[in-house]
Amino acid sequence: PPVVVPGTGNNILVNPCQRLNPILDCIKNVGKEFGEIVPDFQVGRTTGVLFLRQYHRLHPEYIHQRIEKLGHMYNLRILLLMCDVSEHQEPIRELTKTCLINNITIIVAWTADEAGAYLATFKQFEHKPPDLIKERTEKDYLSLLRASLTTISKVNKTDVETLRTAVGSFADISRHSTESLQNLPGFGQVKVKRMKDAFEKPFRNNST
Repeated sequence: PPVVVPGTGNNILVNPCQRLNPILDCIKNVGKEFGEIVPDFQVGRTTGVLFLRQYHRLHPEYIHQRIEKLGHMYNLRILLLMCDVSEHQEPIRELTKTCLINNITIIVAWTADEAGAYLATFKQFEHKPPDLIKERTEKDYLSLLRASLTTISKVNKTDVETLRTAVGSFADISRHSTESLQNLPGFGQVKVKRMKDAFEKPFRNNST
């Protein structure tokens, strides 16, 4: 369920236990204020962040206690891990497993500046629509033709232009014979085979 804590709404809420955390100085372009919250940072009305660094190696039970206290709060739950040790593979693997079980997204930062940038970015994009990070594709026929054909391995934009001018539409290209395609400049046996496989092979094999 959404968790709403009184505040200005434009600031990141910080748990007082993080008062001496050096990453506070690395949070740029957004405000910060301390508040009585369960996670370490609240970067949105429904987004809570737990912060962890090398303390985990000395007290591995700490993060489990924090997760238990967090319960089912927040729609988006994040563990921001500050990786500042050399032997980090196994601890990260264990923490990833813990986060998967508890519906938490783990983000690894390698510097204080990077960790601060993550927190600031979440707050800045709190009310932004998802369209901002969606791939932008043109809707005209040539752009769609180019986008679809270049998904075939070995086929590039120059090849698509060759196919369009020499063969024609997408339907014409898909029905074109192997021999005719191999006569086009830049189309060898391997590339043509990849194209014919894409057009003619079934999407599912027998095992599925």
